[in-house]
Amino acid sequence: MYGLVNKAIQDMVCSRFGEETWKEIKHKAEVDIDVFLSMEGYPDDMTHKLVKAASVILGLSPKDIMQAFGEFWVQYTAQEGYGEMMDMNGDTLPEFLENLDNLHARVGVSFPKLQPPSFECTDMEKNSLSLHYHSDREGLTPMIFGLVKGLGTKFDTEVHITQTQNRDDGAEHDEFLVIYKPNSAQ
Repeated sequence: MYGLVNKAIQDMVCSRFGEETWKEIKHKAEVDIDVFLSMEGYPDDMTHKLVKAASVILGLSPKDIMQAFGEFWVQYTAQEGYGEMMDMNGDTLPEFLENLDNLHARVGVSFPKLQPPSFECTDMEKNSLSLHYHSDREGLTPMIFGLVKGLGTKFDTEVHITQTQNRDDGAEHDEFLVIYKPNSAQ
């Protein structure tokens, strides 16, 4: 994974729990890097170690940490210079979700070794859709809950998300039912 992900985990932990807690997490994860470089590639295993260590130190499940991180990621990437690119991806939550693969293609120009997930929206209704998530990476599915909630905040839209298909249970890919209601006229 690119350093931007680990840097975001660090920023989330430091902003919510402080620098000392981050140092404890790094020590427990046996990660001896002071500064993650956004454009540098790091082993996926390093990210998983950080999440597991954070789980122990913070007393939260890895799933809860990944959900919180997903929500944090939306705001973080916007502040890290990708806000304009995100703004071009859609004006509403469903439009944005439909264009996620296009967003990843644009981001891939800056991150040539990017291995993004793939998303597909089906069963589009007035206030709901099915979001299909395809990824070769393990352990990131809980992040989708947080991402969708974070996007709901971005678009001032109330969101309820449930997982309807789980790769861990033998499904070909993960699938989510997203029910949404814009809080303002969109």
